[in-house]
Amino acid sequence: LSLPPPLPSPTPHPRGNTRSGSERQRHSSARLSHPSRGSSPVTIQKANSCSTIYTDDSTVSLPNLKYTLKCVSLAVFYHIKNRDRTRPPRTLLIFDEKEHPLTREEVPPHYADYTPDHKIIYKFIKTLFHAAQLTAECAIITLIYLERVLHYADLDLHPSNWKRILLGAILLASKVWDDQAVWNVDYCQILRDISVEDMNELERVYLEQLQFNINVASSTYAQYYFDLRSLAEDNGLSFPMNTRLSPRRGQHNWRLCQKRMTLITNTT
Repeated sequence: LSLPPPLPSPTPHPRGNTRSGSERQRHSSARLSHPSRGSSPVTIQKANSCSTIYTDDSTVSLPNLKYTLKCVSLAVFYHIKNRDRTRPPRTLLIFDEKEHPLTREEVPPHYADYTPDHKIIYKFIKTLFHAAQLTAECAIITLIYLERVLHYADLDLHPSNWKRILLGAILLASKVWDDQAVWNVDYCQILRDISVEDMNELERVYLEQLQFNINVASSTYAQYYFDLRSLAEDNGLSFPMNTRLSPRRGQHNWRLCQKRMTLITNTT
């Protein structure tokens, strides 16, 4: 699986988070610091004028998939990196990859001792999203569910459980949010060594730990979207502004925006 151009290396002093409302209280998805001015070549950005407006291809109702997945992977990375290492991790057996492996390969003995690189997290998310044909909106809902289950169940995201907690969030978000129904058996076609029974149990426990609160307010969704955009900007991960906004494209985006925001409102 080929990856896009590498992201800037994470710094040890993240700032900010992607949480909104009461969910900001405990776990934080930290942002990366701005890259140094001399670390990358200067690029020329197209500028807006009174007669011409350039836009990127990401809006609150139609986020850019690639950049959204990159930002979500960084948020997950910092949840793991910033965990409390002075005590044993708080987790559940259903999320432990040693107890419930995703592949037939033996889990390394020291698997739980090392924080995975954010590129590994991105590759895992990208593989699932592309295989299941999920949308960028689903990625935002995934992050909301992940942070919500950490908060509600008082769990730590850890090297030994991040894949299964993330998988549970993706599974649930794809069912609640995505227009095309995705069944548990579909994920078994992607992760071929996992059983349908395991997926069903993962979903059941996830819903219980979420206290069956799968509703996402439109304001919460929007806050996460803009927090992720800020995360991208903080890391020099710019959304290319190279598309000229025509009246037809503006009207098309507006209709799609209305449709998507109506869908968000109806789920609250």
